Amino acid sequence: MTLTKYRLAELLMRNTETNLRMEYSISDVRGVLNTKAISSTKVDVSGRDLRKFLVVRPGGFIFNHRVHDRLGLGYNTSNDVYIFTNDYVAFYVKPSVAKNILSPDYLYIWFLRNEFDRYMLYKTYGSATLFFSWDNMCELEITLPPLPVQQKYVEIYKAMVANQQSYERGLEDLKLSFDILIDQIKHTAVKKTVGELLLEVDQRNDDDRITNVQGINISKQFMPSVADTNGVDLKKYKIVQLNQFAFSGMQTGRDKCIRIALYKGNDPIIISPAYTVFENKDQSVLSEYIMMWFSRDESDRLGWFMSDSSIRSNLDLDRFYETEIPIPEKKVQKSIVDIYSVYSTRRKINEQLKAQIKAICPILIRGSLEEGRQ
Repeated sequence: MTLTKYRLAELLMRNTETNLRMEYSISDVRGVLNTKAISSTKVDVSGRDLRKFLVVRPGGFIFNHRVHDRLGLGYNTSNDVYIFTNDYVAFYVKPSVAKNILSPDYLYIWFLRNEFDRYMLYKTYGSATLFFSWDNMCELEITLPPLPVQQKYVEIYKAMVANQQSYERGLEDLKLSFDILIDQIKHTAVKKTVGELLLEVDQRNDDDRITNVQGINISKQFMPSVADTNGVDLKKYKIVQLNQFAFSGMQTGRDKCIRIALYKGNDPIIISPAYTVFENKDQSVLSEYIMMWFSRDESDRLGWFMSDSSIRSNLDLDRFYETEIPIPEKKVQKSIVDIYSVYSTRRKINEQLKAQIKAICPILIRGSLEEGRQ
């Protein structure tokens, strides 16, 4: 077997098909992510002339010529036809090439590697805004093993993707069950305000004994503080104990997130004096249930709505106290917390599966090239 080097110009054909006959509507509009996936577009296309949008059929590729650190690119592996704004560039692998030289699926795996993005950045042009054009794409070189070798490694990739997608479908079924249960509780359970549930605690690090300074990220988890604490008097910092909450109302509107976290570590930590520390004062309510409630997107949207009109868009403590939480009986709370805990764990596993698939792409390409040399 041998390896053959090509310029992509020899293998690809540009797709200029547009939605001229208006066969496709706003519901068919998509965008691309820099993770190399097609997604629902975040751009408001109402009022745009959809006739000028590019049509991408199954097996087609699309990329955004505006580049940040990675190239936004997608490959249509579905059975559906999508349309994209004419700011994008679309292309296919030439039919004759796909039969004899290059599998489109293999090309997609090649695009998924970090090595490709580094290669692409080397070829970009521009200053403040980087651009990667169709001509730049055509200039790239690719080394290919024979088509049967490509297909062998494509099958390995597809098997991994099928496994991850099957896992993800089960995850979505679990989330649907959880959402239905939450929706029922919202309309049937008695509501209590945060002010009725949580008590503010202000214990300071007076003896300067605790040095583990933490903050809260937008995923509502404690994390090592990114603030420079050199020369800072840590005696003024607040202590957070096991099963206590830390809350920050700053920039809630900007981040569209209520920053709150429940501490589950055995050793106390300290946080900035700007934070508020709470403990649960209602023994009929599980702290984990309260945390679960604020982990939902709906709670973040409410926090965003309740935040003030300042530049920082803060959620004042008084407004936070007014937030209502429906409280079912304790055994129902525990069931909901258990379901949410399983969902959260599986969601993390799903993200790990995706990361593993991405990490294996360069290994697959390297393996195919090594086999092609033999």
